[in-house]
Amino acid sequence: MFFGFMKNLTPKALRKGDTIGLISPSSHCAYPEKIGQAILYLEKNGYKVKPSLHLNRIDPDPAIADKEKLHDIHSMFSDPAVQAIFCVRGGAGAARLLNNIDYSLIAANPKILAGYSDITALSLAIYTKTGLISFSGPMLATELYAPTPYTEEHFWGMLTSPNYALSLQNHQSHPVTCFREGTAEGQLIGGNLSVLSSMIGTPFLPSFRETLLFLEDINEPAYRIDRMLSHLSNANLLSRCNAILFGQFYGNPEKTGEDERLKRVFEYYSTLNNHATVLSGLSYGHVLDLMTIPVGARFRIEISTSGNFSLGALEAVIEK
Repeated sequence: MFFGFMKNLTPKALRKGDTIGLISPSSHCAYPEKIGQAILYLEKNGYKVKPSLHLNRIDPDPAIADKEKLHDIHSMFSDPAVQAIFCVRGGAGAARLLNNIDYSLIAANPKILAGYSDITALSLAIYTKTGLISFSGPMLATELYAPTPYTEEHFWGMLTSPNYALSLQNHQSHPVTCFREGTAEGQLIGGNLSVLSSMIGTPFLPSFRETLLFLEDINEPAYRIDRMLSHLSNANLLSRCNAILFGQFYGNPEKTGEDERLKRVFEYYSTLNNHATVLSGLSYGHVLDLMTIPVGARFRIEISTSGNFSLGALEAVIEK
């Protein structure tokens, strides 16, 4: 078992001709044609594609399903021909794998891992145990089968260019609200709020000390977002952050006033940490125009009361 790390592990940048391995550690995709479209998209962009042995398999027995998922994760990290690993989709199930992942194998074979939503469990656990920076961003059956220009630019820029992360820009359709202006530095830690909050108390959640916490969720009403944020607050995690970056949250659209309720929730939790820089509206979440965020990388955020902000890496998130 691998018990810790001295510094971040940065994977190598993708190059044309590299092989991308495909895994499905969370839910299966009910529309396999989307996976096929994503494979064609990757190949048209100049990459080779290697599906895992049990890609998108469905097994009603969690014990069998977990063994197959673990096999595929370990096979892709140990395969020297594979330079990056992309996930099919989120959903549920990744958290069941955390106790049985071979983290020493991953630490010995650092490579790109991309995915978000339920993949938050893998990203945070792998970072905690190995220091490997992963990429919370597009997946095969949710974005990469037909990505928007913004999603494409951020994703490939982040995975192929060491300089791309020096300055990240929000999508023009996502206005930013500043709850507390200022400048902050720290490691980007976060992902899906529901998944992250369920990891509190486990050995797989990284330290929140002096971090930039980024969060998103989908189809959760304001009262449930409030409950999960109160859990983070009561666990003394929010108070340790240098910044809190709320991404895109979808409440119940049929409920009138849900957006305003969410805004009040975010504003309330911004008052519980008097030193943290806080904003909402980051182009991150279950949205078409999706920012790719390197989990564990050290960044700097600056935001003014007008909503203008800058977000950029202070160190390499990927090797040449």
